[in-house]
Amino acid sequence: MPDLLLELFSEEIPARMQQGALEHLQAALHKALGVTASEGFATPRRLAVIINDMPAIQPDITTELKGPKIDAPEAALNGFLKKNNLGLADLEKRDGIYFATTHSKGRATEEILKPIIEDMLEKFPWPKSMRWGSGSAIWVRPLQSILCIFDGKIIPVEFAGIKAGNATYGHRFLASQPMIIHKVAEYEKSLDKSFVIASRKKRKAEIIRQAEDIAAANKLSVKKDDALLEEVVGLVEFPVLLMGKIDDKFMDLPPEVLTMVMRSHQKYFALQNDDGSLSANFLITSNMQTEDKGRAIIAGNERVLRARFADARFFWDTDRKKPLSEWAEGLKTVTYHAKLGSVADKVDRIKNLAMQIISKSGFAGERPAMAEIAVMRAAELCKADLVTGMVGEFAELQGIMGRYYAMQQNEPQQVADAIRDHYRPQGPGDIIPTEIVSICVALADKIDTIISMFAIGEKPTGSKDPFALRRAALGVIRIIRENKVRLPLEILLTKDQIKAVALYKAHEKLVKKTEKKLHEPHKIGKYLSVNETAFEDIPEDAEDKMIKSIIDFFYDRLKVMLKEEGYRHDVIDAILAVVDEAEKDGGKKYYDFISIFERVKALQEFLLSENGTNLLAAYKRSTNILSAEEKKYKVCYKAEILNDDLKEVEEQDLAGLLENISGELDNLKHHEMFTEAMVKFSELRRPLDLFFEKIMVNAEDKKIRNARLCLLSKLRSIMGSIADFSKIEG
Repeated sequence: MPDLLLELFSEEIPARMQQGALEHLQAALHKALGVTASEGFATPRRLAVIINDMPAIQPDITTELKGPKIDAPEAALNGFLKKNNLGLADLEKRDGIYFATTHSKGRATEEILKPIIEDMLEKFPWPKSMRWGSGSAIWVRPLQSILCIFDGKIIPVEFAGIKAGNATYGHRFLASQPMIIHKVAEYEKSLDKSFVIASRKKRKAEIIRQAEDIAAANKLSVKKDDALLEEVVGLVEFPVLLMGKIDDKFMDLPPEVLTMVMRSHQKYFALQNDDGSLSANFLITSNMQTEDKGRAIIAGNERVLRARFADARFFWDTDRKKPLSEWAEGLKTVTYHAKLGSVADKVDRIKNLAMQIISKSGFAGERPAMAEIAVMRAAELCKADLVTGMVGEFAELQGIMGRYYAMQQNEPQQVADAIRDHYRPQGPGDIIPTEIVSICVALADKIDTIISMFAIGEKPTGSKDPFALRRAALGVIRIIRENKVRLPLEILLTKDQIKAVALYKAHEKLVKKTEKKLHEPHKIGKYLSVNETAFEDIPEDAEDKMIKSIIDFFYDRLKVMLKEEGYRHDVIDAILAVVDEAEKDGGKKYYDFISIFERVKALQEFLLSENGTNLLAAYKRSTNILSAEEKKYKVCYKAEILNDDLKEVEEQDLAGLLENISGELDNLKHHEMFTEAMVKFSELRRPLDLFFEKIMVNAEDKKIRNARLCLLSKLRSIMGSIADFSKIEG
């Protein structure tokens, strides 16, 4: 069967766009041609797709057309016949409607390829694109040639003033002459001979192989950097790795600075010594094979790198001339958000939240004053490095440089570490802060971001989350869970906290009155904070609604995390339903993630056991009987045990067991021994089976029936104090 090869050859495609473009190209061809598999190639100068074993002739098409009703006007029927080139004999009557079945002979695949490919190229969705010359076609970079062959024949596709042929080009410098491709199977081999590794996967493997070989030969290892590797794969067609050396005079710069300069500006791979420290050597990925074995390339790259490091040295020396507290003053002129004031305003909110966290989580321990001082200091300085020269040049070093500058000015180590760690975790694979001061500031920063953005209406919607609030919420949950922090969130989501932030948003009426003042964003917060009338423009229930929406947002993230770990959605819902309704302290609900995790784990394990399965069946039978009777008599049976009205042995045994379990359960819940609580539930299995085997719940005697229904209500109440078992499926 014939094969198709399509190659789009252009000027250099940005590395970050290559893989997405290739995937779209393959998906578009699959959909248009009805195929399910293809081989894709992406290099800096080309996108190519090969589809093997395509049919030479497309399958016949049978189409059923629905016409007018049988009693429709004659003009409607004639119009239908004319439009579809049909006669009255071609119609059949069915359910009072005319239908026609048409058969189209399958066209030659060769004939349909040209319009399909041209339409696809016209609509290609590049993230950024351009026009060039006098043409109107749009592509990511100027297109230079199109190769399109099917069954050994050229398909005359035309786009951007270029007509497709059967020629391609090798390496820009090492083999720039055109090559004629007669057969699809020749394509990759021909490029290989012309110093182009067309397969992205093979190019990546070759870079890794060369890097590891060079590192091992010098008793070093390659510093892992998957993002850089993916980018470098898209920068070269024929990778040749070379090793350079950093000048000794720069080796006293922080290793993060050296690494960032190399990866950000020059795309070099850093190397490590046996002890994990940064090596003075680095790897260059060249796109050339030279007669001098790369000596000139290495020398040129080392020369450029010296200039880059000299710039970094300037920032390093200049930044250290001022203490972080002075740098922090500059945050007042940096806008965090037009509706939320400056970064300095955010720091004030972080300080307030961090102090609440350390005081309400029990972190302070035996020396609360010392811990609170450290938290306050870390919160004050946590964003100070944002206005330094080094972070201005390399935003990725925020926090990292703050830690170095804090250590230079002899701040306590826990304060310096907190400045770095409060940004963590920055993703699912990142580590979390584990020290008390770092935990407090990290939680405060993330929680403030969520509260602030919710207050001004910047909630995530669908797939859009421009302020990374979902990541912040998952970070909060991970920090709390993995450090076993007893910090119910609602103690931080107070009306005062919400209202203080809501003032920055204000009401439309207030905005209109103060339009001129609001043109100066850094003054918005100051103006609204002293204008008491702003409170009047906030609806009475706004804070309560906002607190609920934030809690719901955290619950959604919690569900996502638990589902990814393999916990069932109905188990999660069963626990959250109980926590949301039942857990109170002084009339105020608390949301303790540690307790929720333990409950979910215990319930899922219990339901996987034989006792859990059987008890769930008995529980559902009980609640079904209860629900039916409560609906029938429009009453809610009390969760109590009426011993005087329970005469049979089976019901007395069940009542006695429920009384015992009820008392023990309160103690187990208090100590969060949820697995042990589930074991207690297991004791109910046999008595419940005997109860339903021997006892008729809906007895004719009203008094006895009421007692038995109250007994079942007691069972529902006891089990419902741990989880809402009605939400469990099956």
